[in-house]
Amino acid sequence: MAQSKTSILHHIEINVTNLKESAAFWGWILTELGFTRFQTWPDGISWKMGDTYLVFVQTKDKYRHIPYHRCATGLNHLAFWGKSRNFVNEIAGKLKEKGIPLLYEDRYPYAGGPSHYAVFFEDPNRIKVEIVAPD
Repeated sequence: MAQSKTSILHHIEINVTNLKESAAFWGWILTELGFTRFQTWPDGISWKMGDTYLVFVQTKDKYRHIPYHRCATGLNHLAFWGKSRNFVNEIAGKLKEKGIPLLYEDRYPYAGGPSHYAVFFEDPNRIKVEIVAPD
């Protein structure tokens, strides 16, 4: 008998150039979004919400010279639901406090269009992250 799951996505695994730096960056934002730390091992860490988890793994040295760019083939960005427009604004403020620049700041919070309330920014590996307020 198949077990009922709360989401379609099981997990996402992302290789990172500096695990310590990425864990610090993603730890606070994922906690704000309601994720909890799930697993930790020497070369990785994960956070979980419901049945879905995000995994960050240290890139092996032999692959670290290959640069990532979100506009190349592969992952462009991760978008998360925020709790509200106020929550999106709070995250935008915390990003600024942490010295993390907003993408498309001149069009914030409507960079995604006139009915799309969101904040956009990049992680330490330049992976774009988006937090979207519900309608």
